[in-house]
Amino acid sequence: MPLWPVYTGTKEPHDGITELPAPPPWRAFDGGPELETPADTADTAATSPDRTHRAETYQATPETVQLVNAALYLRRPLLVTGPPGTGKSSLAYAVARELRLGPVLRWNVTSRSTLHDALYQYDPLSRLYAARRAAAADEPGDPSPESGVEEHLRLGPLGTALLPYARPRALLIDEIDKSDLDLPNDLLNVLEEGQYEIPELVRASRHTPEARVMADGTHERVPVGRGRVRCRAFPFVVLTSNGEREFPPAFLRRCVTLRLRQPDDGHLAEIVRAHLGEPDDYARTLITRFLSRVNGGDLATDQLLNAIYLARSSGLTADSLDGLAEQLMPYLSEAPQADAF
Repeated sequence: MPLWPVYTGTKEPHDGITELPAPPPWRAFDGGPELETPADTADTAATSPDRTHRAETYQATPETVQLVNAALYLRRPLLVTGPPGTGKSSLAYAVARELRLGPVLRWNVTSRSTLHDALYQYDPLSRLYAARRAAAADEPGDPSPESGVEEHLRLGPLGTALLPYARPRALLIDEIDKSDLDLPNDLLNVLEEGQYEIPELVRASRHTPEARVMADGTHERVPVGRGRVRCRAFPFVVLTSNGEREFPPAFLRRCVTLRLRQPDDGHLAEIVRAHLGEPDDYARTLITRFLSRVNGGDLATDQLLNAIYLARSSGLTADSLDGLAEQLMPYLSEAPQADAF
């Protein structure tokens, strides 16, 4: 029997990803040549202490575990929505660390983001300058305008995630709701088909059937045959949204949707314990005050963690701490009738 759940939320790294059953017939991919999934160390989810800490301390709810596994089994993107500070982006690092999926590829979306930039970036001006320098120096080599294209091209986070890795990569598409209105629709075909083309390399394939290009997050080069990239193991894709906009139905039906909510007192205590150790009396008081205010407007869990950390390390009196905690936990959005702290 296949392993369920593959992702357990226990934060202990393991190779359960190798026990996934075969994908549904409509989500099977056969890209090649097969590449080995990169890994830094046993802690493969992060490349900085901050991201390592987020991966190690993430507290997954049972619903989160179930829907992460649904996305893994179905080879579908996971759309994670919820208020700020509920751990949407940290989830990608936690899953990547536990399942040893290599460093997380991250695409921070803005209103100016385009699908093209996430797939690859090509600098035609640097290619032109290089060709001119070679001509001026009378250097030998192929003078065709298509030669050497791969030297001026680099894959983006989405483009790298869709390389034919033997094990899935983890890709975080952060704050997709901040994108241009057309971006979710632009993503549909790429995420559905698991492949894309690089026109500059397609044109150059007459001279260079296989190009070696730089991948995102590394200085290593990977082979791309005739300008076409197709995944082998569909990546674990996490798209986060603060709920600032609605998405088209065609986009939603291709995703598994996880809606995170503000944690209750028990879950908050677990979060504090994971980050800062056992909550003391004052920390529990702050948790109670935090929960009493969540209906008045948006609050983020990291605001609570900041207040508790400062209370433990500052040596301030209780009266001073109360006033400072109020300033550290302001509402992130205006509430019509917000109670005083």
